Amino acid sequence: MNFKDFKAGHWVQQYQYQSFSPGFVNHDWTWDDPRISTLLEHATRAIGELNAFSLIVPDVDLFIRMHVLKEANTSSRIEGTQTEIDEALKPKELVDPERRDDWQEVQNYIKAMSGAIEDLESLPLSNRLLRNTHEILLEGVRGEGKLPGEFRKSQNWIGGSGPSDAAFVPPHHTELPELMSDLEKFLHNDALLIPDLVRISIAHYQFETIHPFLDGNGRIGRLLITLYLVSKGLLKKPTLYLSAHIEKHKGDYYHALTRARESDDMGYWVRFLLTAIRDTGNKGAATFQSILELRKEVERTTLSLGKKAENARLLLNHLYRKPLVTANEVAELLNVTHQTASSLIRDFENLQILKKWEKIGRSQLYIFGRYFALFLD
Repeated sequence: MNFKDFKAGHWVQQYQYQSFSPGFVNHDWTWDDPRISTLLEHATRAIGELNAFSLIVPDVDLFIRMHVLKEANTSSRIEGTQTEIDEALKPKELVDPERRDDWQEVQNYIKAMSGAIEDLESLPLSNRLLRNTHEILLEGVRGEGKLPGEFRKSQNWIGGSGPSDAAFVPPHHTELPELMSDLEKFLHNDALLIPDLVRISIAHYQFETIHPFLDGNGRIGRLLITLYLVSKGLLKKPTLYLSAHIEKHKGDYYHALTRARESDDMGYWVRFLLTAIRDTGNKGAATFQSILELRKEVERTTLSLGKKAENARLLLNHLYRKPLVTANEVAELLNVTHQTASSLIRDFENLQILKKWEKIGRSQLYIFGRYFALFLD
């Protein structure tokens, strides 16, 4: 099917409202739009350059944690949580009790994402894997009453107080088995000669249109993009996350989805997502370059600590994963006394690696500020 011939679906009359029934996607897709071909080339190049850092950066997993945390925080914030990235780094006991539910949602996202990446080693990217991930995402948080790990068995809607005044009503739940089966087949149909970045663009659109869960569809749908790229080998590590771009261009994102559904303009949607992948890939590569430069600088300065250099190296590796610490955490990490940990923290302050951030009760938080700043925009 050529994009210009795309028909998004049709409306089905239900009791007192209409639901949208999307067409299947597991078929050939073609296009005549040179803008898509050009964006595809640029996005593919950006993904390749980002992936190269996963292959050349020593101990790259040290830095993946902050990429994951930023994505978890931003993706959750799109859905209404109020947690900031520095709060997400804090131990639960140091988080304001009124914000601990939001904090837990971010932690669940991290756990769900990490679990899904691990599952890819033994499972294909499938409805089963997505349901497993969804179950972890909603465990013990506000959505725990909305069938964690199961596709919905009732009607949901987007916007409004109910389906009769909603901005969009996804397909009736009785359509889900066929639609999700078709989507799963589309992800794995090697007979279809469709570039991976175009395929996942279509798949994300279809997933969000089906809206198969009662809650968490946005987060799972965004995670689907990264999981697909890892499963296909385009990314060695999960380093591409689109939530920051989507949050910044939220109006454009929803407009592009709506335009595909209401105006049958799949080309417009694909151009939007390819642009997001290109820009996010370029930004990710620039972040890794800045990380390498900062790492070289700070590790050179810690050599001046003499006998403390080994503990300094261990602390730095911890800070790359979690750039917000207390003296108690450092003491536990290094298996040293609180006095020794505090002394090393003072050395790091003198070297302008750490600085005081916030004091909560008797706990003084210190932040690896220049590293933390690389993940703020």
